[in-house]
Amino acid sequence: MERQFKVFRYDPESSKKPYFQTYTVDVQKSWTILDALNAIKWEQDGSLSYRRSCRHGICGSCAMKINGKNELACELQVFTLKGVIKVEPLPGFEVLRDLVTDMDRFFGHIEAVKPWLIAGLSPTDKERLQSPEDRKKLDGLYECILCGACTSSCPSYWSNDDFLGPAALLKAARYCFDTRDEGFHERMDVLNSRNGLWRCHTIFNCVEACPKDLNPTEAIVRLRARLAAEKI
Repeated sequence: MERQFKVFRYDPESSKKPYFQTYTVDVQKSWTILDALNAIKWEQDGSLSYRRSCRHGICGSCAMKINGKNELACELQVFTLKGVIKVEPLPGFEVLRDLVTDMDRFFGHIEAVKPWLIAGLSPTDKERLQSPEDRKKLDGLYECILCGACTSSCPSYWSNDDFLGPAALLKAARYCFDTRDEGFHERMDVLNSRNGLWRCHTIFNCVEACPKDLNPTEAIVRLRARLAAEKI
């Protein structure tokens, strides 16, 4: 079955401005968008650039905008889409080449929330035990694959890329609500700021964009509630 793909192209070394190039691909019924992009690169145009790695919806590398929605190219099936399939880089990030965007600021925001366990106790040779009930409190917080689809869909981020964004704030919640962590107050300089929790306007685009069905907005609201409870 032949399908047409309208793919965003941009090479800063040779292109004055971005443009779209249309490819016709003989696809199989089981193919994903990533399969089609691979076919284009391997069989038609080796200059096409995009990111991909695990092929199983785990690494987040192949997040891109497909027919107007942020998706994982390795998970979205071609047969679920009708007509010409339009493939673009994630919005809100600088385009380096074709479908490849600059993610340095995104990962810088992740690092800013200190996404690691901060424990006041000295290191020991024993585990830091956690009850099954306390472990369950982290459900919906730890599954993020850092694809950037949620942050890229956020109008608050579009207007201010200094905003930490939903992915970073979700990652902060994963540790702030971990009963073994003692770093809540240590993270407040960055979280309790104009570019932190309070920049979110609860638009819920991030919830719709997340390929893992997570809810960054809910995590942000929970963090705000904890701030209020502790009168910070």
